[in-house]
Amino acid sequence: MARRKRPQSEDLFDVEEKILEVDAVQEMEGAFLEYAYSVIYSRALPDARDGLKPVQRRILYGMHELGLRPDRPHVKCSRVVGEVMGKYHPHGDTAIYDAMVRMAQPFTMRLPLVDGHGNFGSLDDGPAASRYTEARMAPAALLMTGSLDESTVDFVPNYDDQLFQPDVLPAAYPNLLVNGATGIAVGMATNMPPHNLVEVIGAARYLIAHPEADLEALMRFVPGPDLPLGGRIVGLDGIREAYETGRGSFKTRATARIENVTPRKKGIVVTDLPYLVGPEKVIEKVKQLAQSKKLQGISDIIDLTDRTKGLHLVIEIKTGFNPEAVLEQLYKLTPMEESFGINNVALVEGQPRTLGLRDLLGVYVDFRTDVVRRRTEHRLGKKKDRLHIVEGRLLAILDIDEVIQLIRSSDDAAEAKTRLMQVFDLSERQADDILAIPLRQLTKFSRIELESERDELQREIEALEAILADPQLLLKVVSDELAAVAAEHGTPRRTVLLESDGTGASSSAAGPTTGGKASGMDLEVADDPCWVLLSSTGLLARTASTDDEPLGTGGRRAKHDVITSSVRTTTRGHVGLLTTAGRVVSLSVVELPSLPPSADAPNLSGGAPLSAFVDLPPGEQVLGLCSLTGEGPGLALGTKHGVVKRVNPDYPAHRDSFEVISLKDGDSVVGAMELATGEEELVFITSDAQLLRFSSSLVRSQGRSGGGIAGIKLGAGAVVVGFAAVDTSAENVVVTVAGTSGSLPGTQTGSVKVTDLWAYPTKGRATGGVRCHRLLRGEDALVLGWAGAAPPRAASGNGVAVELPETNDKRDGSGMPAAAPIAAVG
Repeated sequence: MARRKRPQSEDLFDVEEKILEVDAVQEMEGAFLEYAYSVIYSRALPDARDGLKPVQRRILYGMHELGLRPDRPHVKCSRVVGEVMGKYHPHGDTAIYDAMVRMAQPFTMRLPLVDGHGNFGSLDDGPAASRYTEARMAPAALLMTGSLDESTVDFVPNYDDQLFQPDVLPAAYPNLLVNGATGIAVGMATNMPPHNLVEVIGAARYLIAHPEADLEALMRFVPGPDLPLGGRIVGLDGIREAYETGRGSFKTRATARIENVTPRKKGIVVTDLPYLVGPEKVIEKVKQLAQSKKLQGISDIIDLTDRTKGLHLVIEIKTGFNPEAVLEQLYKLTPMEESFGINNVALVEGQPRTLGLRDLLGVYVDFRTDVVRRRTEHRLGKKKDRLHIVEGRLLAILDIDEVIQLIRSSDDAAEAKTRLMQVFDLSERQADDILAIPLRQLTKFSRIELESERDELQREIEALEAILADPQLLLKVVSDELAAVAAEHGTPRRTVLLESDGTGASSSAAGPTTGGKASGMDLEVADDPCWVLLSSTGLLARTASTDDEPLGTGGRRAKHDVITSSVRTTTRGHVGLLTTAGRVVSLSVVELPSLPPSADAPNLSGGAPLSAFVDLPPGEQVLGLCSLTGEGPGLALGTKHGVVKRVNPDYPAHRDSFEVISLKDGDSVVGAMELATGEEELVFITSDAQLLRFSSSLVRSQGRSGGGIAGIKLGAGAVVVGFAAVDTSAENVVVTVAGTSGSLPGTQTGSVKVTDLWAYPTKGRATGGVRCHRLLRGEDALVLGWAGAAPPRAASGNGVAVELPETNDKRDGSGMPAAAPIAAVG
């Protein structure tokens, strides 16, 4: 039993008689429950609506009140910490500053909320003290606090009931999914990875348009987490489980490649590490394992990381050791591969809940809809109040002489106000406003201004009332605002998602190599036939298929993306990447992730992006693939300025890249593909809707240094937007997309038309062609042209399929409105 003393103000000589006896177990349980409640609701768990913990929310609100916007100077972090601690967060300054630092770290947050100036730490080191660092709100923070002054959220008293603070921030984007969260409460914890802003908003908008959407539909937009520093996620089953149940796990793996660090020594170059793993942690672990002989084959590890090239670890391999085997051991024994356990626990209506992807999006959509509704009601009230004042002023100006006479004849302001209300039937607010009007606002011009303002207010009131009256219109406003946020603040995906690791079998040891084999492990990959595939979003992969055509073609459709190019080769061979600069870049096939054979099309989300294999200069893009065997009729190229070229397949051996055409200034390759027979037809499609087809036999082959010959005669200001070589024995179609000049493929919807290629007559080389698309009002150019074997498949910029219309028999007919912007056809 425990005994509780009475207050000291009572008689000190009668203490024993006033002692209260309580049960110790009950006292401890009560105290523990109060502590647990405080930790869960006031410290550790984020709110599912704005994705913020209380300390993060108070920091952003405190900076908002201080006016620390992105266009203002930075201020000392200690000032912000003091403001937040003194007014809103009754805890230590260390806890506040640590939370503030985390919101400013670009390697922790996918979309940082604080713009830090100074040493805010790294993956291996902590930040400087708050007195040395400065901060202000990041642009994304304005999205969190926007419209706070428009009654969008409830305000609650602070800890001492002296001030008010928002119970939740308006949050113009799903911050909980975008930036993730981590926290340890009492009896529960949360651990959520960051995601890509554009993908999350795409899923939220789809859920708004399709309230009954299932998880599969939403995962078309959000295939997996997108970590701030990139890296690779290996294995997607745990991600899908987490999206369904709220709990799951996935492995994050460092991005590494094997290359020659010296002419006689190979090394492993690491350019990305798993989420929240720093290079010092990896270096320390590697040295520890090497000294204890648990990891063999490493001669040195060098950290070449700098601000220019970012993370760059070079692990040198001893002579006689297999680099692939050493890399497998690094993944197995060091932090170069880490597991991330997803536990989506957040507060919903004040209660901790474990949420899947659909639940997280649903909670946010409902919350944001309520925010927009309350904001609309607030703005409607403001507009009506202003209209009330403007109408009163107009009444006064119409009878201004009588108003002035009435005021002059009144004894005081109170009598003048009363008489104005009686004579002109005005409200008290209107009468007060008229009495306060300066004489300079009583001119004819002021009347015109007031009438214009009245009409504008009436239109705005009608628009706001329409939003409140129509739930679908309200949801459209929410969706459009989300789209605007994605367009302004969205960035491309950084993390590569792999269905499997794409590496060879693992081993228990990495010993010296003998005849291409490591002890206990055969690292030789069989040189089997395969296909290399390139998708519209730039994903590369190889298949284990031995069919005459790659999986995903011949009427079968890729699950994730549109295949824009494919080439048959062998696993240990090389293929070439054809670029817009007229170059061929050699690529080792064995380095590509392998997709397992399937009766259905492969899931190209298991592929890897081009950037993981080749670094191209700004403005240079990959157009397609070609083999480097030196056999066959060679390549066919078409340029923006209408030049055509057939390239002899005399490719140089042992060169990483080489040119296949000499381009003039301002010109670039728009289409390049490998010829199979040399009897194909070449097709040009121009921006002024002209199409020319002619036999490839009309183009003589040239060496790699040749500049090509005239392919099509272009009209004034026109350029080539599509070039293809088609097999005349197949059923071929032409796909054209019209829009406005200057737009890029995939940025506007426009109109699309599908036509059989035979509808266009063949003509001679270097002629003008025939019209292939009638432009509609508002369209002045073709933005995309494609010709190839049927059936065609189209995709948007993020790889989502776009339905194409039925085949149009009229070669010069107009197109049909596209369901979504089309970025590629394959």
